[in-house]
Amino acid sequence: MQSAISLSLSSQSPITRSDFSNTNNACLPSPQSFRFCGLRREAFESRASLNTSSLFSPRLHSHSRFNKVFAALESNGTTSSSVFDYDLVIIGAGVGGHGAALHAVEKGLKTAIVEGDVVGGTCVNRGCVPSKALLAVSGRMRELQNEHHMKSFGLQVAAAGYDRQGVADHANNLASKIRSNLTNSLKALGVDILTGVGTILAPQKLKYGKAGSGDTTITAKDIIIATGSVPMVPKGIEVDGKSVITSDHALKLEFVPEWIAIVGSGYIGLEFSDVYTALGSEVTFIEALDQLMPGFDPEIGKLAQRVLINPRKIDYHTGVFATKITPAKNGKPVQIELIDAKTKEPKEPKDTLEVDAALIATGRAPFTQGLGLENINVETQRGFVPVDERMRVIDANGKLVPHVYCIGDANGKMMLAHASSAQGISVIEQLSGKDHVLNHLSIPAACFTHPEISMVGLTEPQAREKSEKEGFEISVAKTSFKANTKALAENEGEGLAKLIYRPDSGEILGVHIFGMHAADLIHEASNAIALGTRVQDIKFAVHAHPTLSEVLDELFKSAKVKVSTSNPVAELVPV
Repeated sequence: MQSAISLSLSSQSPITRSDFSNTNNACLPSPQSFRFCGLRREAFESRASLNTSSLFSPRLHSHSRFNKVFAALESNGTTSSSVFDYDLVIIGAGVGGHGAALHAVEKGLKTAIVEGDVVGGTCVNRGCVPSKALLAVSGRMRELQNEHHMKSFGLQVAAAGYDRQGVADHANNLASKIRSNLTNSLKALGVDILTGVGTILAPQKLKYGKAGSGDTTITAKDIIIATGSVPMVPKGIEVDGKSVITSDHALKLEFVPEWIAIVGSGYIGLEFSDVYTALGSEVTFIEALDQLMPGFDPEIGKLAQRVLINPRKIDYHTGVFATKITPAKNGKPVQIELIDAKTKEPKEPKDTLEVDAALIATGRAPFTQGLGLENINVETQRGFVPVDERMRVIDANGKLVPHVYCIGDANGKMMLAHASSAQGISVIEQLSGKDHVLNHLSIPAACFTHPEISMVGLTEPQAREKSEKEGFEISVAKTSFKANTKALAENEGEGLAKLIYRPDSGEILGVHIFGMHAADLIHEASNAIALGTRVQDIKFAVHAHPTLSEVLDELFKSAKVKVSTSNPVAELVPV
């Protein structure tokens, strides 16, 4: 999940990196291994030992990509230089660190990954993965509870109910399964998993260890910081993990409150409002800015509010700060004190809100303190590690720190699991001798509500601001899900796709989608931006009928570009 808008009245204090000892380093079997959270998927045969005959079976030999990985695996353990213990050490085994490690092995680098908690990081254990399990439940509950929707299909369904513990177990079991698969994939490729908290001692030297067990010092030709983030809690808010909770607690679904306040209406807050209202809770949003969903394109946000907020048991306070939140105790409910975000005066007519529970969804803070950054003269900026466009760490004097990189939430460029993975892969490409700069404007984001919201590139206000500064014209094209056959067959015609582009060149500046499976549809647009494909070219692409992908097909075809095709269409082949 992406971070939400912060409601803090003051700067966030650094988060202390505590020591964990839950990682199990026992030798595990090596079943099929996977990449998750937007990463590529690779399957390997179970094996008892890493011998040539088992690795290069005829079935796998035909896949050149697998051959590269297996060849790297066969040589993994022979470092390129006897000076260092490893070619690469990654601090943090979340999605970013995992993705970087797999790509590093493919490139023939002897790799180790240091993890003080459990493999998978926030995404797998306390974020993307378990939240999607809860949202899968909420989606089915909504469909079963919507009598009109079911009758439109000619279906009759009895009153829907749920087992809270069963729902919670579904989320926990999914996280456990994915975590196990990620761990096995690292071990299958020969990546050393070093248990403990990692601390940098010098550009090519670090130590790791658990409290009370001593530290081990190792050297590496290059180091990647991939320590991620933790929920950010503004000052004045007391989190007890029971009635005042963060997303970490909410994902355990230990109870479903009758009335819950959600502080922050970004991705995290919206997704949990979808879950809680589907399970019967009433929700009150507390948002510091003047409108809900401030990070979304305004037109998409307005439509989403009409569908996701207004018809549901949700009310909201905008333009207010939650300055103090006191957990429920002694028979009293949760107390939330509100002030006007502009005047800093108590919000009238009701400056105190009493609810059964409060979820703090004000974003995430980088998990970077205790890394030993002072040993390489690096000063964080609001807790984030400063980096350049190639993820190279920058010291307090503005100079690059040799051989040290930082990816993911810890650098603050784009707090998304798949962005972290993409940054890690970009770094490995550089370490392998190929210059690579990641285009962050091509990285999509999604909110998994029902219906979903997705976006890539610039919002319309951002695009207009850019056009005014640089002196070019922009145009906007839109299509509705109401015109899509597949959406109508599903009785899911509520939705909109929006394209922001340059009519003079056909450059795609941004695409925003609200509707059924929007999170899946956005990738055609994000890949087009990444590859530099212009509107006048992509409109010739063929989409299967009837599919939801035709929403984007119609969107690109409706755009009016002043130039002809910039690239020739593939040569015609006689049939």
